[in-house]
Amino acid sequence: MRIFCLALLLSVCLLHLSAFSQTLTSSNLPILIINTNGQTIIDDPKIVANLQIIDNGTGKRNNVTDKPSFTSKIGIELRGATSQDFPKKPYGFELRDTTGLNSVNASVLGMPSESDWVLNATYNDKTLIRETLTYDLNRQLSKYYTPRYRYCEVILNGSYNGIYILFEKIKRDKNRVNVTSIKKTDVSGDALTGGYIFKVDKTAGSASREWNSAYKTNGKNILLQIDRPKPEDLAEEQFQYAKQFITDFENTLKGANYQDSLVGYRKYINDDSFVDYLLLTEVCKNVDGYRLSSFFYKDRDSKGGKLVMGPIWDYNLTYGNANYCNGNPYQGWSYDFTRTCQTDDFQMPFWWDRLLTDKAFANKVRIKYQALRKNVLKTERIQTYIDSVATELTEARTRNFQRWPVIGVYVWPNGYVGQTYQQEIDYLKTWVKNRLEWIDSAILPFGTDLLATESTDSFKLTVSPNPSAGDVTVQYQLKQRANVRVTITDATGRVTHTITWPNQSAGEHQEMIPARSLPASQGTYFLQLDADGQPVSRKLLRL
Repeated sequence: MRIFCLALLLSVCLLHLSAFSQTLTSSNLPILIINTNGQTIIDDPKIVANLQIIDNGTGKRNNVTDKPSFTSKIGIELRGATSQDFPKKPYGFELRDTTGLNSVNASVLGMPSESDWVLNATYNDKTLIRETLTYDLNRQLSKYYTPRYRYCEVILNGSYNGIYILFEKIKRDKNRVNVTSIKKTDVSGDALTGGYIFKVDKTAGSASREWNSAYKTNGKNILLQIDRPKPEDLAEEQFQYAKQFITDFENTLKGANYQDSLVGYRKYINDDSFVDYLLLTEVCKNVDGYRLSSFFYKDRDSKGGKLVMGPIWDYNLTYGNANYCNGNPYQGWSYDFTRTCQTDDFQMPFWWDRLLTDKAFANKVRIKYQALRKNVLKTERIQTYIDSVATELTEARTRNFQRWPVIGVYVWPNGYVGQTYQQEIDYLKTWVKNRLEWIDSAILPFGTDLLATESTDSFKLTVSPNPSAGDVTVQYQLKQRANVRVTITDATGRVTHTITWPNQSAGEHQEMIPARSLPASQGTYFLQLDADGQPVSRKLLRL
């Protein structure tokens, strides 16, 4: 009987071991093996551990018994704020030399050489795809740096720990945020003006110097932080300069002349990068967008010197995966957070509402979105990407969900709980389709008087008759001599006709546009009149 009990106990132990450490013997994904030598990984400080990576190359199997393709000492810690509370922990680690004391740079899984990396646990996204889908989209729609990543499977202290996404950590580097590395002695002249990485975020995570914006949102302070240089590497002169630059930007954006091309907000920001960030945030409807994990940076004045929005970070609560603050429905704008979620402690800066009252900025957003819908944002392309990644993860995600059985279980803050993995994938694909089709219509007023809350008095514009089936008369008034250009676009943003009236004098003007120069098909169009860069738009209905 005693022998039987011992045998039963041994079998239970072996079953437990097979479920949590021996489940993974080989994978189509790279395998990361981490050994902390009996130490517990904590939030701070990092502990010294050993890392082995098994990666035999594209299309080849990776076996846990294979010779590692990479080994290193690492300093490893927990990372994240809310995500630390989940059973499956996210980690950050730093490559170190053989002593375990000094950081070293090295290429990991084919990504450019660096020392700092992040293991994203992707626990409450049951598709395991929302993060990588977003980074894939951003890399194609924006020319600015997007962190690279690789899927992998992790064994921690002999136990299988599931699928992770290995990310490049956001930091200054020629292959990451490529801004000048500012030294603590750079306290004057051009050297003082860059490079800084800022963020709007919670204070959890890496230490930073911060201040409250002069402009509250819904009575809540907006915390602005300098992420790099680190506090110990940041001179007081640098902190004061960076704070003043952001303050000047905010004051200008709030000011009466904020739209002016010379003295307005464009003096401080690269508006194309802000357009890209807004588009990505709205496509995936990130409930944390604009207000958390929002990075932006500034290089020296001699290298441009304007604020660039990004890099992007943290996209697990996207595509309908958040059941609070209107994060689940595919309808509605993320930038409306200040109206839909006024009691949340973490509000967004006033910047985005204000930028969209500038019709030139809003027009850029609409035109770029409509162009992207023809390629990068085609529904079929995105759905094909989702299917391809789901197929790549078939083998590994089976193990992952054996280790972490969350399919069919609510995990905060899921907006949908599918009973199978395929249902989670189908929900994501349907949500994306519905979201893009909603934006197709909702974005049409961007850059027109229908959107802007502040009108320009550069010139007035009337179009009559409207609706019409024939000729149209355009009446406008110029305050000064200008070249006038008329652009007519259809509901998808495709330009159907353009007309130019050069060197028009100041005063009242009336021009007739013949029916042959107007769209022949009935429908809704937009007529935009541009006088030397000052646009005004009107909806045009053709019968």
